[in-house]
Amino acid sequence: MIKVSVMYPNKPGVRFDHDYYREKHLPLIKRRMGAALRYYTIDKGLGGATPNAPATYVAECHLMCNTLQNYQSGFGPHAAEISGDIHNFTDVTPVVQISEVVIENSTKELQS
Repeated sequence: MIKVSVMYPNKPGVRFDHDYYREKHLPLIKRRMGAALRYYTIDKGLGGATPNAPATYVAECHLMCNTLQNYQSGFGPHAAEISGDIHNFTDVTPVVQISEVVIENSTKELQS
């Protein structure tokens, strides 16, 4: 499985509409990618590594796909439309990373 992380850097005065992101942008991605997208998560930055430090990213999403080819074939044909929607919720350019998921433990209790 692969994970595509799309991270929006935080900075003073950043504009980010979390409601639009959650209710419109990610559902748009899901509709366009269809079965190529297994599921997604959305993170809202709360803080940094030390008390009272700002979050490094104002928001992130993580797109989970079975393979890199699934992602590319599902996202690629709609990339212009999806990228064109970014201005509707933010004024920052996202950072993107594609990773191989080595362990996913979301359905099992963590053990000490």
